[in-house]
Amino acid sequence: MKIAVDAMGGDKAPAEIIKGAVQAVQKYSCEIILVGDEEKISNALEKETGKENFPITIRHAGEVIEMGEHPADAVRNKKNSSIVIATKMVKDGECDAVLSAGSTGAAVAAAQLILRRIHGIGRPAIATPIPTPRGTTLLLDSGANVDSKPEHLAQSAIMGSLYAEHVLKIKNPAVALLNIGEEETKGNEQAKETYQLLKNLSTINFAGNAEGRDIPRGTFDVVICDGFVGNVVLKFGEGLALTIMKLLTEELESNGGAKILGRNLIAQTFRNMSKRLDVSENGGAPLLGVDGCCVISHGSSDAKAICSAIGVTKNYVDSKIFEKIKAAL
Repeated sequence: MKIAVDAMGGDKAPAEIIKGAVQAVQKYSCEIILVGDEEKISNALEKETGKENFPITIRHAGEVIEMGEHPADAVRNKKNSSIVIATKMVKDGECDAVLSAGSTGAAVAAAQLILRRIHGIGRPAIATPIPTPRGTTLLLDSGANVDSKPEHLAQSAIMGSLYAEHVLKIKNPAVALLNIGEEETKGNEQAKETYQLLKNLSTINFAGNAEGRDIPRGTFDVVICDGFVGNVVLKFGEGLALTIMKLLTEELESNGGAKILGRNLIAQTFRNMSKRLDVSENGGAPLLGVDGCCVISHGSSDAKAICSAIGVTKNYVDSKIFEKIKAAL
């Protein structure tokens, strides 16, 4: 399996991207092609690997799409950018998947313009796994499209259900629509129309409306919403988790709790909590609905997150969920 990795995308590129790629080839059976500035990648790669022979090669790309650029325009104008070249490698059959921690908009635009959408899909969706006490809740869309019609959300429900079943290994996953209340009549027009579409879908296990608190609780396996709402939910959750950990640490230090309970016990508890809440444990989120395997990682991804994202990408390809989605639609 070959994975094209955008080495220039992300806040910590290319150093952390390369370090994560090296970790991944040691952990997973895959070949990686790093796409970006050849000189920068080569120097950083040599520092990580020395003279060892790793299944990692480099494809030069002289341009980078920056975070502030208009995604679609940048993809059209910067043909030699790392994300465009990496995505074309999937289109041409040279690689099985593409991974990027760069501009989400650019990654989505490149996938739509180069790979194109699966026939029958109006809008692709980013499917983000959220850790919960019960396991994982899949949230989609978490940022690919800020405006979605009810039929687009229904398509996301089908794709999310298939991904949860075949990749996350959740049997008969419960699918819910994010709303402001449990009742069928709640919500705006988009929510009420989507509810009726989901209610009549025989290919998913529709469990009704989900409220915001149901996501961290893990009440449902798959939660559907448009990309505007989903991205707000995702970033709010990340910020809340970090704030809670910070407040707990400050409180324990200020009232002497660390001495009473024992520093070792507290440290181990924090390590366990941090691991469960750490977004880098899942690393990447697949862009479902495009005609090729594309995975998007967080912009602040470090080596650990990139390594994990490559694992997610490998599982995405191995599960053949891509073909299952095409068949279902």
